[in-house]
Amino acid sequence: MSQQQWNSVDDYFTHLLAPADEALAAALRDSDTAGLPKIAVSPNQGKLLQLLARTQGARRILEIGTLGGYSTIWLARALPSDGRLITLEHKREHADVARANLARAGLDKLTEVRVGPALDSLAALGAEHAAHPAPFDLVFIDADKANNPHYVEWSLKLTRPGSLIVLDNVVRGGAVTDAADPDPHVRGTRAALELMAEHPRLEATAIQTVGTKGYDGFALARLRD
Repeated sequence: MSQQQWNSVDDYFTHLLAPADEALAAALRDSDTAGLPKIAVSPNQGKLLQLLARTQGARRILEIGTLGGYSTIWLARALPSDGRLITLEHKREHADVARANLARAGLDKLTEVRVGPALDSLAALGAEHAAHPAPFDLVFIDADKANNPHYVEWSLKLTRPGSLIVLDNVVRGGAVTDAADPDPHVRGTRAALELMAEHPRLEATAIQTVGTKGYDGFALARLRD
């Protein structure tokens, strides 16, 4: 199949099962206007995240990598009225766009955008969790790929038995199969997948996908009971 065919199928699925509303459309539009990279999840991927969160009965969600808040909107809409989503963004200008998008979607009371290197923000969350345990029910990792194994390790510290960890962009256009590839994005992704495979507290799988995002995929891991 060609990229055009993948796009057509994604368009069909999106219009049928994950149609846009004004808040989602505006989030993408304002992200484009602000010059953010066009790397947000696709609508049907966003809907999948929302369904995973709802199936999980998630009350607390952690997102590592905010960008303009498009995926954040999908996830936060799965929360109950007293739920909480914390999302981590390295760049302040991206965080500003995300906060505005979340406020327009009516989700600013449920969400918190923290700015800074994600590993620093995770260390702060770890200290908060140690003082007042509040594990996350779902973690979505979609940040710099070189640090993926560190993000998985922190996710293990901040979750509970039964929590889900979703790791995005794991196929790398097929390069993930090449153990000799020097690309830090590939190396970080492979290390994270190997951690998921070997860690005694995790059971995991990974799925290849095609569509508007090209040839890609995600990994899904559950903390054992």
